[in-house]
Amino acid sequence: MMLAGPERLGRRLHLAATLLVTFSTWLSAYFILATNAWMQHPVGFLREADGRLTLNNIWALLGNPWLLWQYLHNQSAAMVTGSFVMASVGAFYLLLRRHEDYGRMFLRIGIITAAFFSCAQVFPTGDGASRRVFEYQGTKAAAMEGIFHTRRGAPIALIGQPDMQNLTLDNPIYIPNALSFLTYHRFSAEVKGLTAFPRDEWPDNVPLVYYSYHIMVGLGSIFVGVALLALLLLWRGRLYRARWLLWAVMLTAPFPYIATMAGWTTAEVGRQPWVVWGLMRTYDGGSPVLNTGNAMFTLLGFFAMCLTLGIIYCFLIFHTVLEGPDSTRK
Repeated sequence: MMLAGPERLGRRLHLAATLLVTFSTWLSAYFILATNAWMQHPVGFLREADGRLTLNNIWALLGNPWLLWQYLHNQSAAMVTGSFVMASVGAFYLLLRRHEDYGRMFLRIGIITAAFFSCAQVFPTGDGASRRVFEYQGTKAAAMEGIFHTRRGAPIALIGQPDMQNLTLDNPIYIPNALSFLTYHRFSAEVKGLTAFPRDEWPDNVPLVYYSYHIMVGLGSIFVGVALLALLLLWRGRLYRARWLLWAVMLTAPFPYIATMAGWTTAEVGRQPWVVWGLMRTYDGGSPVLNTGNAMFTLLGFFAMCLTLGIIYCFLIFHTVLEGPDSTRK
């Protein structure tokens, strides 16, 4: 009903359908992330005599302190992605000088939304989510920041390459004391490094966690800069004529997807070696009745299906954009 458009349904019914789709998808995301949050920070459970874990408090699950910030951070990332895609389509039309009325509308709405949610990704949602990591998942936090040794006045590494043999960062550029201040609001606060934890509790791939986290943060910073600069030019009435910035907005479109994937890589690879943090290790989560061949067959099947659907999706999106919004009225 939503895809049918207001021309077929009427504006009120189309608005109602759109609001219902929005509500249902955001509610669905909450329940999905409640499950993931429980794996990150388990609450409301009992351990049975045979070792099984049993949920005994659904409200503890739905009110998990990890869940609030994870949900807000995830949903604001979705809004960043959608708004930049919308803005990029508008910039594309203005650069081609086609469908310019729609282009200005897409660009205006997309940039205003992108500016708000890009900033929200940094604060408060990004800040709140990272605090939960430092509070409950010290090994993941240390891997994210490339902190190998406990130190007071810990800096933030803008760039650097983890050296797992010598447990150092090569060629780092630091902001002194910044990590201690952002995490604990004290420049001299102590931040635990990876060596403060048993080696068998470290993430399986520390460099991947480090790089994916820095890709996410780096791209997020670029989104803030592009969105705020575009918002400034929009306010001054110059955005629609600033072709260099229109190019920048248009080319930004794929990068929120990359940032989101990097964020989830950080969250899930950083959770290793645990399926459920502190309760069940990954190697204990394997099925005794499922062999490797079956698992590989299923994995390849889902990969092929998702790849096919992804190609069809991209084809339809590009076709729709090139056809233009006027074609939907035919």
